[in-house]
Amino acid sequence: MTATAFDLHRDSFGQLVFTAADGVEHVGVVPVRAFPISAPNGSLSLLSAEGHELAWIDEPQALREDLRTLIEDELASRDFMPVILRVNSVSSFATPSTWEIDTDRGPTRLVLKSEEEIRRLAPPALLIADAHGIHFLIRDRYALDAHSRKLLDRFL
Repeated sequence: MTATAFDLHRDSFGQLVFTAADGVEHVGVVPVRAFPISAPNGSLSLLSAEGHELAWIDEPQALREDLRTLIEDELASRDFMPVILRVNSVSSFATPSTWEIDTDRGPTRLVLKSEEEIRRLAPPALLIADAHGIHFLIRDRYALDAHSRKLLDRFL
């Protein structure tokens, strides 16, 4: 579907409303990134509240500014995946352990239940799920400082 084949707006409840070229409206539209980690600014899909694809957008940057802004705002409100910048300390090298970390959203701590909660993505990225279900991303583990790499390597 091309960028001109639909329109988007928010209703009085703040939900996204998709209007197809034929005038049919779908309330509660959800944008979903095709590759949220490896290509976060790439292709995405607009899904109906029932989960059916309404539009595929190859190049979101090519959309009209108002459409792009609505989609980006909706994605920002749904996406929460802090990026780990530094591992300051770990409570124990056995799991569960509490990690004191710095992220792109500020300092925090996470509880690692087991080593299996650290998933290797396309090298050199890692995805860490904490005990509360929050996913933390390390884009490039080799770009971390030496102290962080040393702590992280004990769990890999």
